[in-house]
Amino acid sequence: MSLSPQELSAATRAIEEHQRILVVCHANVDPDALSGALSCYELFRSIGKDVTVVCPDSPPESLQFLPGFERVSEEIVDSQNFIITVNLAAGVEVDKLRYTVEDHRVNIIVVPKNGRILPQQIALGEGEQRYDLIVVVDTADLPLLGSVYLDHVDLFAEVPVLNIDHHISNTRYGQLQLIDTTSASVTEVLYHWFTHVPSWREKITGDLATLLLTGLITDTRSFQNPNTTPRSLEVAAELLDLGARQQEIIQNIYKTKPLTTLKIWGRALNRIQVDDRAKIAWSSVSREDLAEMGAQSREVSGILDELISTIPDADVHVIFVEMEGGEIKASMRSSPAIDANLLAAQLFRGGGHPRASGFRLPQAANFQLAVLEAIQKIREGVAAQRSAADELPASERAQPQTSAPPLPSRAPVREESTAQPHKTASSFDIVEELSGQKKTTKKRSNGRADEPKS
Repeated sequence: MSLSPQELSAATRAIEEHQRILVVCHANVDPDALSGALSCYELFRSIGKDVTVVCPDSPPESLQFLPGFERVSEEIVDSQNFIITVNLAAGVEVDKLRYTVEDHRVNIIVVPKNGRILPQQIALGEGEQRYDLIVVVDTADLPLLGSVYLDHVDLFAEVPVLNIDHHISNTRYGQLQLIDTTSASVTEVLYHWFTHVPSWREKITGDLATLLLTGLITDTRSFQNPNTTPRSLEVAAELLDLGARQQEIIQNIYKTKPLTTLKIWGRALNRIQVDDRAKIAWSSVSREDLAEMGAQSREVSGILDELISTIPDADVHVIFVEMEGGEIKASMRSSPAIDANLLAAQLFRGGGHPRASGFRLPQAANFQLAVLEAIQKIREGVAAQRSAADELPASERAQPQTSAPPLPSRAPVREESTAQPHKTASSFDIVEELSGQKKTTKKRSNGRADEPKS
């Protein structure tokens, strides 16, 4: 869905009519989200606004080349101003003003130079909010902002929100929305908005063009992903004409990686597992892996692209990461045959795009077992989508699905088909992981036992 002139005009008026703007992006920030937030910072500052950029956690060091990176804060400063007003009668002047703090009380002492101050001359009130507009970029739902939202729910309820995104799973929160699901990145959405306003287009410098191009390059994987459209390529060309530094982006995003990142990538790639029957490829990184390699969870973000390159024949690719706090984050990509957004939404209350989505799982006592259970659910979801596709007329089968059939109801799975790295995983192989112990058994089919495949 493209942006309408009315939506663009409403968003523009919101910026013009507000002065103290808070720009926020989702937790575990990626290059598109951070580039989008910093793009807003650059543009809004150039038209005289007071702008603050907040990300829930510190951005990766690999993104330090982004213009304005040093401006990013990790927490919202939401201090309260409580105002005590003394209405002075005619002729009364203040001689001294002081305060004391004792017994959990603040005593404010006003000494008049002449005359008297009576209690009825005292008024109490709150000062203005620190922010008068919140701009949220690249975030499908407010809870994905993490602590930025959860610790400041009242702020988001009291201050108007402009929701800028390109995810089909966006819940359309906020008083205003700029949501274009046909855009390849949130920076592409921002580009169309910024260039829609003639006076803003003139403000697009080489730095701002570099920020916008960074989001477009990274969210299309250098224009390799299916979300790349002819319009995306046109936008990239126009940004280059505006001074975007493409080689700087490529050098920092793709050609410069810390040793810890290379180590954790090696661990994940060595752990690739494939179910050839279901056409699912996955890998996982635990907290123990991160600690052993001295890496952080955000360094895993680029592994999924390598997984796709390594196993190109799979219909679904998934990478599971056990975050530092214990929560499990999963990123998923799919071929045109499978709707990744519906899989994530139906099975795990996640979302994203038809070809790229994500979801989260709660902290688990056994990380690897939680991964296997998630893979089993994905198998069932993939099978349901394929079954629905087979029932469609041949002329409709190549079209993307807009809905998915209900998944079969079943109890929590404790038996999962095994999968060896880079080898076929048979649905007749069953692995039970209890208290860290593995046991291979046989599953009966048609009255006979099938040996597990190696």
